[in-house]
Amino acid sequence: MIRQTALLGLLLAANLNAVPILAAEPASGCATKRQVIEEKIEAARQSGNSRELEGLQKALGNVEAHCDDATLHRERLASVEEARQEVQEREMDLREAMDKGDQEKIAKRQAKLAESRAELEQAEAEARADQ
Repeated sequence: MIRQTALLGLLLAANLNAVPILAAEPASGCATKRQVIEEKIEAARQSGNSRELEGLQKALGNVEAHCDDATLHRERLASVEEARQEVQEREMDLREAMDKGDQEKIAKRQAKLAESRAELEQAEAEARADQ
């Protein structure tokens, strides 16, 4: 992971388009956070957005100083559990609306359930990326 981050820094310093080169080899956890922030830093530099650049550099410093893959993974697993609970609640809400037969409420509950399921899938994908 360190090699990949160093390679990204060298490529960005050379002002080459590093994103497609590294996209074939996905990173995870803190390395991914660093990579995303570094890409945004480069975009902010190119657009001359000094305020955004300053904030991104601060964020990168925080990731480098405080990001721990094990802690990040635990947080992501907690997010998965929270998302599962949300899906269960939305399923119960939908069943209640279906029992009442209110088509408008059924449609709303179905949409909210679909949104919660998508969030669960995203949380699960992030947790799997850490493994």
